[in-house]
Amino acid sequence: MTKPIAENRRARYDYFIEETFEAGIMLTGTEVKSLRVGRANIAESYASVEGREIKLINADIPPYGQANRFNHEPRRHRKLLLHRKQIDKLIGAVQRDGRTLIPLKIY
Repeated sequence: MTKPIAENRRARYDYFIEETFEAGIMLTGTEVKSLRVGRANIAESYASVEGREIKLINADIPPYGQANRFNHEPRRHRKLLLHRKQIDKLIGAVQRDGRTLIPLKIY
């Protein structure tokens, strides 16, 4: 496994982790460059259901220094890439059981 870019160590203390999923994140070019430099913070972030999609909310990926006017918004909502079966399972857990979706690490 590669070295984590951002890790939410407090989540394991604050929450009972019942199940983990590995998901991709839909990013823009400047977000990828900023993550390669190793700049991200997911300490206050969570995932939320929006329609039939799951979005990562409040994850802070700071603007890339050399991107000037083409930079991204640091705390925008980012779509998580999961299989349909996983999305349906998570939507059911959130709506039926009132579960919370918390990111643990970005690598």
